[in-house]
Parts: sequence; C-alpha cells; structure tokens
Amino acid sequence: MNSSLDEGLITTENDDRENFLPPLTEGIIHRAKEGLMAARDPEARESARESLANAEAIYTPGNSHKQVNGELRRLLIRTIIHSLFRVKVEYRERIPQVPAILASNHLSHFDPFLILAEVPANPFYYILGDARTLYNKWWKRGFLSFNGGTIPLDRLWKEELAVIEGARKDREDLVDLASAIDRDVPDGKSFQKLRRLDRISQGILSHGNGMLIFPEGKLGTAESKLMPLKKGVAIYALRAGVPIVPVAIIGSKDLYFRKSITLRFGEPLLFPQSHRPKSSQVQAVLNALQAALIDLLPQNYQEPKGIKLWRNFLNHALC
Repeated sequence: MNSSLDEGLITTENDDRENFLPPLTEGIIHRAKEGLMAARDPEARESARESLANAEAIYTPGNSHKQVNGELRRLLIRTIIHSLFRVKVEYRERIPQVPAILASNHLSHFDPFLILAEVPANPFYYILGDARTLYNKWWKRGFLSFNGGTIPLDRLWKEELAVIEGARKDREDLVDLASAIDRDVPDGKSFQKLRRLDRISQGILSHGNGMLIFPEGKLGTAESKLMPLKKGVAIYALRAGVPIVPVAIIGSKDLYFRKSITLRFGEPLLFPQSHRPKSSQVQAVLNALQAALIDLLPQNYQEPKGIKLWRNFLNHALC
C-alpha cells in the first residue's frame, strides 16, 4: 500500500476529530465513562479480537472461516425487530445481487441490525463498526458471536474527545478521566491496524460478500441531518470496484414500542476501479454519496406524538 493510501485510511476514522464535539454536559461525561469501562471489559475485547480474526480468515489460505447461514441470521434479526417496530422498506429492488457496500446515515446503535433484517441474505453483509458499541452488552456479544459478520474497529468516541479537549483547557476535574481514556482506549489509527482493516475489507468483497458501513463515522445528532462523510467508504469501494448503495434510515433516533421506521434504498453508485485512488477520486465518490443520501432523507422530519411505550428501556437496551 502506498503512502497516499495510508494517509487516506488514517483519515477514515480520525480526520476532523475535534470538529462537532458535543458540549461537556453531565450526560456526555457519563457516556465517556461508559466508553472507558467498555474499553476495559475483557469479554468485550476478546469478542472483538475473535470477530476480527474470523473476518480476516476469509482471505487467508489455510484458515477456517466461520460464517453463519445468511438466511438464518436474517430470520433471527427480522423476527426480533418486527416484533418491536413497524418497518417500512422502500426500493428494496435497488439492492444489487453482487458484492456491494451499503452506506447509511447513522442515528442509533440499533441501525446495523435494522438494515441486516431487510437486505437479502446473499451476499452476506459484514458490519464495519465501532468495537465497543458492537460488544458493550452481553446480548450483543452472544448474538454477534453466534451470527458472525462483523469487522470491529477501534476509535475514540466524540464524548471521549470532548472530555480530552475539556481537560486540555480549563476542566481540571476531567484530567484523570482524560488520562485514563488516553491510556486505556485504543484509537485504531496506527498504520498496522488500518492496513489490516483494508486487507480484511478487500478480502471480504473479493470473495463475493458485502459490507455495511456508516460513513459519518459517528451517531448523527438529529433525524434528516447528515454529517460530513469519512473517506473509508470511498477508498474501499474504489479499490474493490464494487457499487455503493446509499441507504436512508428514517425514525431510529428515538425508539419505542411499535414505532414506524423507514428504510429507503437509493440507486447503486458505481465508479471506475482504482487500486490506488487519488484524493480527487475519493472526494468525487463522497460528493456523489452525500448528495444521494441527502436526496433520500426527508427534508422536514416530524417525530410522532402520543404515547411512547418502552421508550427508555428500548433506547437504553439497544444503545
């Protein structure tokens, strides 16, 4: 991999890290503490390590690769989700029957399961997502261990970045927490880790599977609002020569029992394959994807009114 591609991968998860930082409320500080606890959890770390090794085995000669039946995974997820929510799918026919990258806006940690419940079982889609939010709860670890199909990555949360930035300035009460985050939370920005992710992603796509990516790199702040997109989705698609399918999720920011949630698929975006994509090529892909996502999202989303059963429970349990 050349240095320009290394630099592109570095910025995949770490560019503009101090932009869009949330205000240092008690809730933000509490979330940063939760993230630190998740980073220190040995079961979560082991689950992420095993998942990454399993994903890597798909392209490594001589290694055994464990992949659950796609139909079974889809049935399990779909049964659970449809018992809790009303899901409407629009333009499902736009999903290609070839390896592709599904690129979606991101409102909730529940989003990847929502998408996997509605896409075809073949190709088998892998989730590229934050290791700690994938494995921070026992039921997620059990479910994902059984079903497979994850590419966990390390990164700092926006709440942790806000704490670190606050400690750098005038918040002496946050110095110890910021030091612990710096010491114990991996940020995944080393060349070695990023090259490994690139090899895994290219191996998955070249073996006929697909990937699910949230190119904003973090949870969105509100319905119908899209944050700047990270470069990774463009680099992976260009190097593999696979289409990107834009996906709009509408209604998953605030969850409650029987809430209506919409999945809206866009037309596949296909670009000429480039093993060493230039920055201009990457930016052209990001511009096209961002425009497609904005076009799919509603302009004026209105949160439904009325009784919202199990709201606190579902938002906490699925986070």
